[in-house]
Amino acid sequence: MAVFVLSITAVLTAWCGFEASKWGGEMSIAFSQASSARVQATSAEGEARDARQFDLSVYAEWVRATYNGEQDLAEYIQERFTPEFTIAFDAWTAGGRVEAGPFAVPEYVPPGTVEAAELTERADAKFQEALTNNQRGDNYSLLTVLFALVLFLTAMSQRDLAPWARRFLLIGATALGAVGVVILSTFPIRI
Repeated sequence: MAVFVLSITAVLTAWCGFEASKWGGEMSIAFSQASSARVQATSAEGEARDARQFDLSVYAEWVRATYNGEQDLAEYIQERFTPEFTIAFDAWTAGGRVEAGPFAVPEYVPPGTVEAAELTERADAKFQEALTNNQRGDNYSLLTVLFALVLFLTAMSQRDLAPWARRFLLIGATALGAVGVVILSTFPIRI
């Protein structure tokens, strides 16, 4: 019985070590993907910020020309609005210009804004996936320790002890191993 318990437990211990390693690799990949998405999101946010700054500069010139009564100049500037700002400007005008400006209307979405939001969401999801994978690896590592305890108790049951102590250790090891197998059956597998 002891040889059987030792053999099975040795295989289960190796399996848990393998799975812990695999989930550690999955964690590293997910963290790397999260980092990459975060860098891309930052780049897209920079693109949106630059576009917003350009639109703001052009709009400031339009406001100045309009205020000074330079209608030809205001029309010339308006023709040079970016497509995204034109949509917002038209919505602002159609709404009676009650908002603080075209930048305040929901129609104003500078290039890079949507991409930044999507990439940030992806980075957050990958980061959460990495944390989940880390926990899975930790779970397998903890189960490896449990199976090592089973190996220890089984080996101790073969020592020169009283027969009741040997049986107690072997039965305890077998029961602990069975609990480990039940727990192991609930864990996800990565091959």
